[in-house]
Amino acid sequence: MTTLTPPKPAIPQPGGDVTPAPEPRPAQDPAWRELVDAVREAGQYPTRSEAESVTRVVLSALGGHVVGDERVDLARALPEEAARVVASQIPATRSLTAAEFVDSVAARIEGATPATARWDVSSVLSVLPPLVGDELVTRILDQLPPGYALLFGRAELTPAA
Repeated sequence: MTTLTPPKPAIPQPGGDVTPAPEPRPAQDPAWRELVDAVREAGQYPTRSEAESVTRVVLSALGGHVVGDERVDLARALPEEAARVVASQIPATRSLTAAEFVDSVAARIEGATPATARWDVSSVLSVLPPLVGDELVTRILDQLPPGYALLFGRAELTPAA
């Protein structure tokens, strides 16, 4: 079967010149698709669109709370689209506890409750360690208040008294 590709539309320019329309954006980054697919599987989201939305919201919230070298290293380790989401955030003026962080995500997702937001946060953050490395996750957790380890799928260990 032969498929015909229609010619690109022309864009008239001042003076009567005609230039071809710009090329469409290339297909989405495969690494971003893999991240969204991992989140979709971890959170058992019914659609890719829902998983992508949750991924953006959670990474956006995280981007405001990870600072310094850890933020730079996190952005470098993530797929390009995810890196943009993290790096575009203005650093938070105060650290949030893990529960406050989850509540801040709930406020960004229509119809979310603290319980569903915790699920969303854990679904995204728990897929990061294999992607960015345990060493970086440990450095990020060292920067955040206690309680975040569970959101990343790790046990929250406390030193013995």
